[in-house]
Amino acid sequence: MTWEEQLFALFDDLEGQAEALYDAEREAEVADRSRAEYQQVTLASRLMASLDREIGLEVTGLGAVRGRLHRVSAEWCLLAARAQEWIVPLAAISVVRDASPRSVPEVAWSPLTRLGLGSALRRLAEAEERCLVHLDDGSRHEGRFTRVGADFAEAVGDHGGTLLVAFARLAAVQSRTS
Repeated sequence: MTWEEQLFALFDDLEGQAEALYDAEREAEVADRSRAEYQQVTLASRLMASLDREIGLEVTGLGAVRGRLHRVSAEWCLLAARAQEWIVPLAAISVVRDASPRSVPEVAWSPLTRLGLGSALRRLAEAEERCLVHLDDGSRHEGRFTRVGADFAEAVGDHGGTLLVAFARLAAVQSRTS
């Protein structure tokens, strides 16, 4: 081997070492960026990727609910289980089981997903559906929603009394599907 071949071999070796160091450094940088970007992922975006999938929710004051995820918004989700529908505020969800490993960023969501919890409850009020309202302390109230305010819903209970239900204390609303 001539001195030129030895010099080129040395340069090739040094170039290979530099490339390996760069790859290792790049891999660590990509992992760091991945972790930093994941902090932007929300529960709602993970649920959005789980639409039409069978999932389980653990809801504060209620316990476990399982069903097919039909709608998701930034504030609530709609789960269908047998002959019932569950409107669950995301703030009341403590655990989600069997969700998609993916997420859908909010910029890709339909404008309809921007509707708040009040819109979902207004639909129940307009349909005059009987509901079972679950609160985060475990209590339950049966009745029909009549009007929906900015941060509460008004319902007429089975015994004729009027109930004002604060959104902040709402764990889930269970209704019968038509």
